[in-house]
Amino acid sequence: MQQIETYQRLFQQYLSSHPFKSDPESLYEPINYIMELGGKRLRPVLALLGYTMFEERPEKALPVAYAVELFHNFTLVHDDIMDQAPLRRGKPTVHELYGANTGILSGDVMLIHVYDYLLSACDPAHLHALISAFNRIAVEVCQGQQYDMEFESRQEVAIKNSARCSAIRNCPKPKK
Repeated sequence: MQQIETYQRLFQQYLSSHPFKSDPESLYEPINYIMELGGKRLRPVLALLGYTMFEERPEKALPVAYAVELFHNFTLVHDDIMDQAPLRRGKPTVHELYGANTGILSGDVMLIHVYDYLLSACDPAHLHALISAFNRIAVEVCQGQQYDMEFESRQEVAIKNSARCSAIRNCPKPKK
């Protein structure tokens, strides 16, 4: 548990030292807002833990950990818009404060910066594998979000209808 708390602190320091500062400020302010809302930061901690299974210095993995957290928050911004959610972590959502259009654009910029962090984090010899793995996961997140939206209109949702189940067990896909 102590190692997790250490990595949470390490990541929080990195996050605090990498705010988005660019023009137009109205595009980047929402990014800083969502990134500062908090959370347990489990995704970046898991990235750091995974890295230290093979290397000793977790600091070298901070750009990847940041990319993971930035991607997660990008998905939250877009999810909140799709769900018309008023709150995230007990605070107003990005689109409630800044408008849906700014929320979409800020989210898009977050995704672009994810790739910048991934590109800066890795030996070029491993870059293709890193980007390919990230892209596969990003597509699965989008697929999951689509299922989530489709499930909202269903009276009954079974495990066999989930994307993960379909990929793992060849369950029948939901009828269109």
